[in-house]
Amino acid sequence: MSRVRYYCAASLDGYIAESDDNLDWLLKYEGSFEGADSEEGQGGYEAFYEGIGALVSGSVTYEFVLEHVDEWPYAGKPTWVLTSRELPKPEGEGVDVRIVNAQVPDLIDEMIEAAGDRDLWVVGGGNVASQFADNDLLDTVEVTLVPVVLGEGKPLFDRRLPGGPMQLTGARTYASGMVGVTLDVRRSAR
Repeated sequence: MSRVRYYCAASLDGYIAESDDNLDWLLKYEGSFEGADSEEGQGGYEAFYEGIGALVSGSVTYEFVLEHVDEWPYAGKPTWVLTSRELPKPEGEGVDVRIVNAQVPDLIDEMIEAAGDRDLWVVGGGNVASQFADNDLLDTVEVTLVPVVLGEGKPLFDRRLPGGPMQLTGARTYASGMVGVTLDVRRSAR
């Protein structure tokens, strides 16, 4: 069965972007850690992305991607963008972007079906991830912690999660100096 996975990078103090949506702290990060338990590239984005069948994001995350790439990076995988605004759609082979003004519970069955035997990736931001958690639809949180302190910005989640503390199920140190943690979200029985 497909899982709903919130996978992202966050600063040490829990922000996924600066207040102005800037990601230079992540994109220009240069660190290292010789004692890493993970080889360069092992267990990173590529391995994660292979297990993804569909994606969902908010409009700010979507617009950031559009502004920073020449071609749609998620071709071949349906992508929902939750927004009340009209937004442009990228062109290209295999591009399946669905701009929708709807609630997560109304879309979840369609998104899970589109993911097939793979998982649904909640790309961001914190409000979208919070909507999944609020509706008991989030299975895991996978965060790559970047050893940078921003002091303020866009939070990992917009509000406290229902269900109490998450359960740590994995942690890895990377040669970049970043740390990956995987947490299971406590969910009620559906």
